[in-house]
Amino acid sequence: ELLVKNVIPKHLDCISAKLVEMGVYIEDRGDAVLVRRSGPLQKTNVKTMPYPGFPTDMQAPMTVVALRCHGQSMIHETVFENRFMHVAELCRLGGRIRVENNVALVEGGYPLQGAAVTSTDLRGGAALMLAGLLAQGETLLSDPHGHIARGYENLPGMLRELGADIEEATEDGWSSANG
Repeated sequence: ELLVKNVIPKHLDCISAKLVEMGVYIEDRGDAVLVRRSGPLQKTNVKTMPYPGFPTDMQAPMTVVALRCHGQSMIHETVFENRFMHVAELCRLGGRIRVENNVALVEGGYPLQGAAVTSTDLRGGAALMLAGLLAQGETLLSDPHGHIARGYENLPGMLRELGADIEEATEDGWSSANG
């Protein structure tokens, strides 16, 4: 269960609707949302669109969520070309993902295993950090260009506050020992 504060829930409608479709309970609390998994996650289809559609910036994290679903989810990227650079690294963790043009077919329900992965961009790097937390064993995430630190202030620290087993290993990498 997670309470996300200082948000405008209406601005999250397209994301919330997709998560609810997948089996997540979401409650609007004025300037906050309560998020709780209410059962097994269900496969989904996502198509990125300009606002108010599903944001392309959430495509990489949603790919990680789709890895936790049972069955095949489809992530259709319509906003930016070449936005699936994180997929090869997710596959290094054991993700079963096939990219065909601007569509990623994600076979969910299989366990991820820790591995060494590299961030190639901001959003993909954050998604790899999340996937590393889901993986069994240790994941070493290298971010040689500093994308994650420049885009998210203290993401490892915020994840630790939520109970993540994560530590900064070097100047450009984080280590996650989960599972």
